[in-house]
Amino acid sequence: MATTESPPQPPNPNPQDSLILFSGPSSIQFQPQTPPPPPPSSSPENLPPPSSQKSAAFGLFSFQKRPPLRVTTEFDSESSVFFHKVSSKLFNGLAKLKFTFHNNPKGEVSEPQIALITKHLAIHYDVEEQNALVKGFLDVGPNLKLKAAHNIQNNKEGETYRPELSLLTRNFSMHYYLNEKNSLVKGLLHISSRLQLRAAYDAKARQGEVSLAANLSDPGYKFELATDFPSIGLPKATLTFPCGEVSLVEKDDEDLKRVLSVSGIAKGSILNGLCTAVYCDETLKLRYSYKDDEMSFIPSISLPSNAVSFAFKRRFGPSDKLSYWYDFDTNYWSTAYKHTVGKDYKFKAGYDSEVRLGWASLWVGDEGGKAKAAPMKMKVQFMLQVPQDDIKSSVLMFRVKKRWDI
Repeated sequence: MATTESPPQPPNPNPQDSLILFSGPSSIQFQPQTPPPPPPSSSPENLPPPSSQKSAAFGLFSFQKRPPLRVTTEFDSESSVFFHKVSSKLFNGLAKLKFTFHNNPKGEVSEPQIALITKHLAIHYDVEEQNALVKGFLDVGPNLKLKAAHNIQNNKEGETYRPELSLLTRNFSMHYYLNEKNSLVKGLLHISSRLQLRAAYDAKARQGEVSLAANLSDPGYKFELATDFPSIGLPKATLTFPCGEVSLVEKDDEDLKRVLSVSGIAKGSILNGLCTAVYCDETLKLRYSYKDDEMSFIPSISLPSNAVSFAFKRRFGPSDKLSYWYDFDTNYWSTAYKHTVGKDYKFKAGYDSEVRLGWASLWVGDEGGKAKAAPMKMKVQFMLQVPQDDIKSSVLMFRVKKRWDI
């Protein structure tokens, strides 16, 4: 039976004369036998606010809206495999739930994985392997953090992940790897404003490194000594200056003798360009780079092999650029032309003589960006490869990435 909400009553001077059994729109109230006051006029100012009515009637049964879903699908024609990712933020962004899987044109699903990620905890579950990887993060203080990572089963073959427990501070860190039962300790000590001491030690290998770095009085100058522990020779000395750096270190030669080896890099401005010299393992590489708003010219030579190459780039406008590279030692060359329309459309075409292949590609959407910023939240890439020796075996490949916000 529908009930009509009674108009507001004047305050009762005697609280014992009334008994309230249940509050709400259909509350049952026993009032003293007094004649009710005349009903007020139905003017808008005399009506109760709608928000209070809705809160009283539906406050106990209100439900939050369904969290938005983000669905992303990628397809690569070369592998003919779809990759799908479904994610959603829960609890007003406090947690994120993600589900990913692959499927081939036959509809077979592979590599399904579920992840729950929060600020301090992340759980990744591999459905096929029935294995969970758990990572935890905890800020103990402004300068102290605790990290832990562990997977329930052993790692797959070829995986580089190692379960660990970590303690991180501003100048000290300690990592304990569970599988190897090994600890790695790193530390940094500021002896003074210009002098720093660094150290790292691997407990299982019983090896470490200690380095002492000094910032000299002039800005841009720095001297560093680094040695292994236990030491097997002279420490490595490095002098850094504004135009480059020089390093001196002991190495084993072909006769297994310890000899001093010098390496370094130097940079300087010559003829409105930048000249770079790199010396390492008795090889000197010289490179000159001249750039302006329209042209770039970059020749290079390697000594003592006398291998010479150069690169040339010409910009015809804000949207068109041509690049060319030639190696005099091998006679290999390559060229590429690029045309862009805004940041969402790009066309490239080129040729590489080393593999005797011509190619052309078209991008819709920023090549290095995400699908969210692309037109219609979709990125597309087409690639055409034409072998010079067999034009009939040309291949057209494409990649598509589409995002839906549901």
